[in-house]
Amino acid sequence: MRVALVALSCCLLAAPAFAKAKNAVVVPLKTTAGEDAGTATFHEGKKGKLTIKLDLKNLPIGDHAVHIHQNPVCEAPDFKTAGGHFNPEKKQHGTMNPLGHHAGDLPQSVTVGENHAASVSFKVDYLSLDPNSPDSVLGHSIMIHEKADDMKTDPTGNAGNRIACGVISAPTP
Repeated sequence: MRVALVALSCCLLAAPAFAKAKNAVVVPLKTTAGEDAGTATFHEGKKGKLTIKLDLKNLPIGDHAVHIHQNPVCEAPDFKTAGGHFNPEKKQHGTMNPLGHHAGDLPQSVTVGENHAASVSFKVDYLSLDPNSPDSVLGHSIMIHEKADDMKTDPTGNAGNRIACGVISAPTP
């Protein structure tokens, strides 16, 4: 009986280490052909920083810009229904925040390797999961582009075509 109680206690103590972050939003991504392109996971930390973790697959080798787009729609074949970049303050590229991005731009491009996959995390303090905040990503979409963001061309960063997309919805309780 004691052994079972000790084993159960150990399991309960270890469970939080393996649990998914509370209130995390996991967004499935699809390519323009409808193929699985991985996931984007959004989680807001205690200090107000939003972590965005990308686990990408089935994408072309090279550098790709990642942006938050205005509309919560990802209709193939070109994802144009997602609209332009999420930019609540209507600022020119390079003037929105200290990193030189619109609110919808992430701080760097993602490099997809020879296995056509990538895994990367970003922490930003200019986006949130708070549905009442003007900088909330909820109700928008996340987009992977064919090229890297040049960090200067307004409004798109000269990132090229849209190659993968996912709708960012509020977490279900």
